Amino acid sequence: MRKVCVVTGTRADYGLLYWTMKGLSQSSSIQLQVVATGMHLSPEFGLTYKQIEKDGFFIDKKVEILLSSDSSIGVSKAIGLGIISFSEVFEDLRPDILLILGDRFEILAAAIAASMSNIPIAHCHGGETTEGAVDESIRHSITKMSHLHFTSTEVYRNRVIQLGEDEDRVFNVGALGIENINKLDLLSRKDFEESIQAHLFEKNVLVTFHPVTLEHCSAETQFKELLDALQKLKNTRIIITKPNSDKDGRVIIEMIDKFVANNAQNVIAFVSLGQMRYLSAMQYMDLVIGNSSSGLLEVPSFRIPTINIGDRQKGRVAGDSVINCLPEETDISKAIQKGLGWRKEKDFQPNPYGEENASEFIVPFLEKVSIEGILKKKFNDLQY
Repeated sequence: MRKVCVVTGTRADYGLLYWTMKGLSQSSSIQLQVVATGMHLSPEFGLTYKQIEKDGFFIDKKVEILLSSDSSIGVSKAIGLGIISFSEVFEDLRPDILLILGDRFEILAAAIAASMSNIPIAHCHGGETTEGAVDESIRHSITKMSHLHFTSTEVYRNRVIQLGEDEDRVFNVGALGIENINKLDLLSRKDFEESIQAHLFEKNVLVTFHPVTLEHCSAETQFKELLDALQKLKNTRIIITKPNSDKDGRVIIEMIDKFVANNAQNVIAFVSLGQMRYLSAMQYMDLVIGNSSSGLLEVPSFRIPTINIGDRQKGRVAGDSVINCLPEETDISKAIQKGLGWRKEKDFQPNPYGEENASEFIVPFLEKVSIEGILKKKFNDLQY
């Protein structure tokens, strides 16, 4: 049995990896190992490891690395603690392949430890660009430590190859989140309202805003501009999901709690909606607002506009349903009004991240791919 170890650190990457994990767990030739870390183990962020277990997965190891701090020092120390902890985990589990997704600091720590342990790494969603966040450099660093690559568009496949990776080990499988849209039996409006214990209005918007980690003192300033724009919306249900454990994330959480308390008649907030409720909400939203990658990757499949604020996602492939704006109240308000009028007049194009089920490629591939000699990579020089 080939042992494939999946490390997941947030509700977001777990939601994207779910179907691949399910396929691996059902494989007759693979032993799935699951390691939960980061936000999954934090009461502040909802103890989302419980959802992994509820979904029927056995968690082989729980790796505590989050400190009670969202400063740059706290995040740096968490990475160091993660490297130490994952090195011990991999020594115990001895996986044949490590499967990871994305660009967060928890995943960087796992990738470094796996590299030092001579474990081949398969990486999902490499080659993407997010110029406003430190995730950009983390993602490319993980790409260079990885040996197999599953990208979400052909543009990103070419970019991974441009980073020197062997084109025969880089595969465009589409965005992993599309599979949730294809396969989940999403909630009816009535069931969704019961799940959030609130009624939807005639107009509804979903908001997710994360800190822009490459800009100093921006979290509070930028989020205040967004709240000022939301305050102007009348007769609108506003659903807010709280940010990840990024640097300066706590100031946003505090501002959300205060905003909800002052606008309880139409604003509600959640630490985590979970994949089912989050995607179910899309069916009934008029807009999705913020700077989350889901606004570019998954929301276009629901044929509703995304208001993408600031530089956090700058550089990503974006469909025509994405409206970019500055992190300033006036520009955000203008973009919101534009988006609210779009559904009447605009025929959205297909989602640029595809419509396929990524796990249907990844699982059979990991079952059969030869890993003999895979650790010794050659740099693939492009010919100009």
